Amino acid sequence: MCKARNPQGKLVTVLRGSVLDVAVDVRTGSPTFGRHVATELSDENRRQLWISRAALRTGLSCAPEFAEFFYKCDAFYSAADELVLRWNEPRLGIDWGCDDPQLSPRDRAGSTLAQLAGRLPRYEPA
Repeated sequence: MCKARNPQGKLVTVLRGSVLDVAVDVRTGSPTFGRHVATELSDENRRQLWISRAALRTGLSCAPEFAEFFYKCDAFYSAADELVLRWNEPRLGIDWGCDDPQLSPRDRAGSTLAQLAGRLPRYEPA
């Protein structure tokens, strides 16, 4: 998820279980637009993933087990500004390791990058 008008950076970790967590650069005009970083977060490896305000985030588990997330956010959540990217967006080429994950209704109705184009943040070089 990414908030185009009210972005929210987040530090994500998994307290119980295991997930593949992915952050995608969605800044229009960025040299790394559409590229992603994927890492396994679990209670065993205790890794954390920082997702910047300019990235969409998605995480899912292909195992039947339960996963418990913990987030630290740098801004308040704004439902009106939430963007949901389709988990299997073909342009991203993410290997999730499964073809039929259990998804929430919100995530199942996610949009493609093309459908989100007018709401994505713009890349502004330093």
